[in-house]
Amino acid sequence: FYTFITTGIIVIGATNFAESLDSALLRPGRFDKNVTVPLPDVGGRKEILEMYAAKTKVDTNVDLNILARGTTGFSGADLYNLMNQAAVKASVDGLEAITMQVFEWAKDKILMGAERKSAVITPEMAKCTAYHEAGHALVGVLTEGSRPIHKATIIPRGQSLGMVTQLPESDQTNMSYKQMIAWMDVCMGGRIAEELVFGEENITSGASSDIQQATNMARSMVTKYGFSDEVGIVYYGGETGGDHASGKTRGQIDEEVKRLTTAAYERARGLLKKHSKEHKLLAETLLEYETLTGDEVRDVVLKGKKPDRPVVNTSEGSRGDQS
Repeated sequence: FYTFITTGIIVIGATNFAESLDSALLRPGRFDKNVTVPLPDVGGRKEILEMYAAKTKVDTNVDLNILARGTTGFSGADLYNLMNQAAVKASVDGLEAITMQVFEWAKDKILMGAERKSAVITPEMAKCTAYHEAGHALVGVLTEGSRPIHKATIIPRGQSLGMVTQLPESDQTNMSYKQMIAWMDVCMGGRIAEELVFGEENITSGASSDIQQATNMARSMVTKYGFSDEVGIVYYGGETGGDHASGKTRGQIDEEVKRLTTAAYERARGLLKKHSKEHKLLAETLLEYETLTGDEVRDVVLKGKKPDRPVVNTSEGSRGDQS
């Protein structure tokens, strides 16, 4: 927001792109007071959700704290859209109030796209996806410093056949070294699961995004955060960290990135080999229930206990017309 004050008159202007304003407008005595309005933090998101929830019927099982934590980066308009999508879904399903499950459905639709109900998923494809996602989830549960698992699903949405969601305890503006290492370990869990269960020759391309995320994290650790003894505590600009770096230093950066990602791969591999029984049980449970909450994932991994609710898929995870 920009304000201009004269005798008895206050002129206020707002823009999402301040760089487009003429510099003459920003000279002293004109629009010289700048008020930045950032996206709401977790407390702000909760208050916005409470405001919208007061205008509709929300079930007593709804925890707006969890919903606020899971909507990082949402604006007020995004949260209104979330509430509206959930209300429409509850109405279509004939519910008397919006439940937590409906809110989760609406959030997943906004973040990942609509559920691909027409997608044909074979038992083989479902099994591969289940073991892949179970690999991520198991490493997330058993790795110290990892964000808590919020949900694991093998329901296809957008371009994804499945997903494991982790939520921070609160809004985070930075991460510790331990948390970064844990993040890379979780990223590697899916590909390793495929390798251990189906063999190296049957690894799919589904881990491409995981490898990209782990690599980006490792490169930032080396070039932006000073977590490499070889490269040193130096900041290098650019996406690849090559700006202002010599040819020799770029080679060191690449070696350090490879070292970090390889170490994450080996840690996750050791964890999945050690807990292969729990991994198998978690994958089988995903095939039967398709979506598990964070608590259900932890119960399966840590207690060997499946959810106390009806199984939703009795076709080995397959979906659609298999003919």
